[in-house]
Amino acid sequence: MDIKYYQSLFESYLLTEKRVTQNTFTAYQTDINQFCAYLEESKLSFATAKEVDLKVYVRSMHKKKLSARTLSRKISSLKLLYGFLFERHQLENAAKGLVFPKVEKTLPTYLSEHEVVTLLDAARKDESPKGVRNLVMIHLLYAAGMRISELTNLTLDQFHFDTGFLTVSGKGNKQRDVPLPQKVLQTVSYYLDVIYPRLVPAEYLSKSKPYLFCTVRNGKLAPLTRQSFWVILRRLLVASKIKKKVSPHTLRHSLATHLMGAGADIRSLQLLLGHEQINTVEIYTHLESKQLRKIYDNKHPRA
Repeated sequence: MDIKYYQSLFESYLLTEKRVTQNTFTAYQTDINQFCAYLEESKLSFATAKEVDLKVYVRSMHKKKLSARTLSRKISSLKLLYGFLFERHQLENAAKGLVFPKVEKTLPTYLSEHEVVTLLDAARKDESPKGVRNLVMIHLLYAAGMRISELTNLTLDQFHFDTGFLTVSGKGNKQRDVPLPQKVLQTVSYYLDVIYPRLVPAEYLSKSKPYLFCTVRNGKLAPLTRQSFWVILRRLLVASKIKKKVSPHTLRHSLATHLMGAGADIRSLQLLLGHEQINTVEIYTHLESKQLRKIYDNKHPRA
């Protein structure tokens, strides 16, 4: 069977069984398309390619000066692909012996608690309906430690005002319940009662699951795009005079760092952020160690 056939089966598997996000799917698709081009150029197929062929391909990627992180992602894509082909179609797992390059752990950028307050204050200055919406988005992204895709796809039924929890739908459609501070719930409630009806056309208000942050595209209610939020965030960063290189994910890192500083344990942080592996959360212990070193050097009487 040809390359395109197996590639199509793998893509269907990613979408229907693995239920990866659109961004993750696009990344896998890009990596596999690149590998398929190599197979065709080398007159190979998934069935005939051996481990040595995959190692030649990986070396060719390394020569392109890709970062260790990018190369690791491409190897991960190959391992998932060949694991699928081995389990479902009895092809040899030629990717089994591929070795990941050593990826240097970099500490993520995060905002201080004062900078988060400054950012929220900048958002509060715009009292227009869209300004209030932007404030709610920034507040929720930080307070719930959400990914940007989780925020933009929020629907009204995910809020539980009686219990004070928000049900977040994460990667692979896995759900987690996140507690929200009372002030955030009050801000969301005001937005829904007063602002939301002014932003959403009346004919869409009766929908059973309208998006919390939305726009009308091609006659349909659609979630606000991640790109639109990027524009909003950049504008607010300029207004707040924050010079750091900040992305929507920075607010997620910021909450995790602040919670660690307040004494939260790693397991609780893992559940809150929706990480499958606890070692993903361990980066925040390094942040805390770095901060402890700074405090020690500045405050210790013998330092």
